[in-house]
Amino acid sequence: MTTADNDPRPEPSGISVRRGDPLVVITDVQKHYGDFQALKDIDLTVNRGEVVVVIGPSGSGKSTLCRTINRLETITSGTITIDGKKLPEEGRALAALRADVGMVFQSFNLFSHLTILDNVTLGPIKVRKLSRADAETRAKALLDRVGVGQQAAKLPAQLSGGQQQRVAIARALAMDPKVMLFDEPTSALDPEMINEVLDVMVGLAQEGMTMIVVTHEMGFARKAADRVVFMADGQIVEEATPDEFFTNPRSSRAKDFLSKLITH
Repeated sequence: MTTADNDPRPEPSGISVRRGDPLVVITDVQKHYGDFQALKDIDLTVNRGEVVVVIGPSGSGKSTLCRTINRLETITSGTITIDGKKLPEEGRALAALRADVGMVFQSFNLFSHLTILDNVTLGPIKVRKLSRADAETRAKALLDRVGVGQQAAKLPAQLSGGQQQRVAIARALAMDPKVMLFDEPTSALDPEMINEVLDVMVGLAQEGMTMIVVTHEMGFARKAADRVVFMADGQIVEEATPDEFFTNPRSSRAKDFLSKLITH
């Protein structure tokens, strides 16, 4: 691993900045739902080309944090910037920023009435203003890349859950995003389908895609993450490299969490 020449500052955990300059910067973010505080004092920097895996018990704020990064969830206070630009409130500026932030959800969210090819080309044509021919060429290449190129003419319901999730990844990639957000991308899948999705994600990580991944898949965290962020009760409790976190967690909350995991 190399430390970026232009920004050698350590992360709060003491981990050296990896690869590139800061791309996603979250500063003093708070999120309330009425009297309930879902996110507390969140400070996190994700650098260009870095893979950050966010883990923690259910209800710890992981998905809420992920969804604030493209403003699917609004924040109560604090700031979030992507590539130096503050998250817009609404309108065209927000739509343009969301085009730079690919998101893959638990439940695929494909348009059921559109073919697989049309699902992947819709964003590039409507938002990026690509011609249909260019969008289809790119979409076919991406569908091949994630292993579902033969399914392009089918409807989502004709595909397995694992295939649909790989289409969802291709659809996000078709927008040529600066960062990819994954919110529990394998939690709705049957066990035999999980690896086919994780393999695609590992490939993206190895190619240098900036990724923020909320997941319960500890094997993926060990294999692909540059940094593990552990959350509990709406707070970031600790950050470490995968090796450090899984072999020598510092906090009692992390130790307790890891002790309860079923080792696969």
